[in-house]
Amino acid sequence: MKKLLIGLLLLSLSLGFAQTRGGTLTVALQTEPTAWDPTQTPGADIARVVYDNVLQGLVKRNNKGQIVPSLAERWVVSPSGLTYTFTLRKGVKFHDGSSFDASDVVAKFNRAKNPDQKVSGHARPDFYRDIESITAKDPSTVVFQLRQPNNDFLFILSLPESLITPKGAKLEDMRVKPIGTGPFKFAAWERGVAVRLERNPDYYIQGLPYLDRVNFRFLGDGDAQLAALRAGDIDVIAYSLLPENAVVLQKDPNFKVFSGPSTAEAVASMNNSRAPFNDIRVRKAIEFAVNKDELIQGAMLGYGTKIGSMRSPGEACYVDLSNYYKYDPDQAKALLAQAGYTAQNPLKFTFNIAAEFPYERRIGEALVAQLNKLGVIQANIQVIDFATWIQKVFLGADYQMTIIGHVEANDTATYANPKYYWRYNSKKTQDLYTQYLRAPNQAKACEALEAMQRQITEDAVSVWTMTLPTLGAYRADVQNWPASALTSGILVAEVWKKP
Repeated sequence: MKKLLIGLLLLSLSLGFAQTRGGTLTVALQTEPTAWDPTQTPGADIARVVYDNVLQGLVKRNNKGQIVPSLAERWVVSPSGLTYTFTLRKGVKFHDGSSFDASDVVAKFNRAKNPDQKVSGHARPDFYRDIESITAKDPSTVVFQLRQPNNDFLFILSLPESLITPKGAKLEDMRVKPIGTGPFKFAAWERGVAVRLERNPDYYIQGLPYLDRVNFRFLGDGDAQLAALRAGDIDVIAYSLLPENAVVLQKDPNFKVFSGPSTAEAVASMNNSRAPFNDIRVRKAIEFAVNKDELIQGAMLGYGTKIGSMRSPGEACYVDLSNYYKYDPDQAKALLAQAGYTAQNPLKFTFNIAAEFPYERRIGEALVAQLNKLGVIQANIQVIDFATWIQKVFLGADYQMTIIGHVEANDTATYANPKYYWRYNSKKTQDLYTQYLRAPNQAKACEALEAMQRQITEDAVSVWTMTLPTLGAYRADVQNWPASALTSGILVAEVWKKP
């Protein structure tokens, strides 16, 4: 009996002191966004900081990519698929002290579905066009009525664009200091240096977060990140660790290197509405001229998974089309000759690269070298900053070819949007996506989505080079770090540091 009591005491002590509370964690962030509200401004690094750390939605995607409850405790879907009823958590407060309830949800999604973006300030009203109405049945119950079934509805509610701020909050204020319900408060933005999050003492999950503060430091250069990690100026390189630096850190017991799955596709996009890429022969020639295996081994030292369409291997309904266009420079030359391009009359175009992203930059440079090696192509690289890339390429579609990492899950849907920056307009693809959304079951939904992947690959809309790894490193005293990127945020509520 005495041994049993001692054992129970030791167990209780180990559970009680397993996590050290307090302290500050500093994480390197690749770019400095221009704002911090993802409902207003696109950008992966915005979501990496605020998603489920500061701002929360009704549901969220966890580190395994699963949709789980957040501000909603549970939900019920009607047999018709048209009515979603959410039961909200009670006793939740925003960081400004105001109470969260159903009226905040109604205000949020009425704003989100407003097609007049000048009024709403919302970045993606197209996500919410199937919502007929949102009503507050009582302070803890919200009912969404859809116009038609949408198999992606819960996924849409898990996106950064669906995060919730207090009703009546000024949009301009949310851009610089967002107010949410998460485990951390947005404390300060020191422009050009870092953002600081501080522990929310009123967080509704007892015992979380473990850390007192989290700093996200703007540090884009890979070698500068390595130096800062070694010097102790930062604790974590959360993503985009240079492969050669990963090799160096793996040999040092003071650091831990991780490589996990992601949904980040490195996409070399062609503007399908503009010459020369409005000619499918040219697009297919580009596909045959790219050696993806060489890109993975040469540019990424083997980190990366070859793909052939806009979906990553870990996602549902994935189709392996990675060898659909096998490397064949002779076939590429033949297609270009059919389109009127020869060594005497080469194909000329500009290839835009955002300066801040090391993976995409090295992959893009290697890809352009492969194309120019063909002898029939003269591609000129133009390096621009990411803010210019967003305005010029992403929002204005003023480009010929570019490369960027698309980190969000389930983004095959972008190819059904003719206004998206690749300017691809295919009724067949759009119809397949509609079939996917309205399908009566998962099997039928996957059947349509798989056909859609094959269609965009056959149309050679983009060059899907690889799924990028979640490659990073942290100091050995950092505990419980999430070594995957199957969600939008760098989730730090359950991270702690050894003393």
